[in-house]
Amino acid sequence: MIKDTLTALAATHINPVGDANETLDPGATNSQLINILNTIVGSLGIVAVIVVIIGGVLYMTSSGEPGKVKKAKDTILYGIIGLIICALAFAIVNFVISQIGA
Repeated sequence: MIKDTLTALAATHINPVGDANETLDPGATNSQLINILNTIVGSLGIVAVIVVIIGGVLYMTSSGEPGKVKKAKDTILYGIIGLIICALAFAIVNFVISQIGA
């Protein structure tokens, strides 16, 4: 039911090139959506890794000063939390889209 509704909605509203009688292939639409969302989540994962690296550099250059060490540890923690969120988002997006497309 959800698949038919989404397909009908996409065929009537998201068809900028074809005519009104042309139908969309739901498998191709799901594949494109998965690719776009995975690219976004992957990019955010790369940003999270960069944040962890920046935190590591801050930690190494903190010279033992408590304020700088805390800032560096917090930066590393936030980067790791970001990685976990990206991994969960990747899993959830792929699961939901596969269930809608089933």
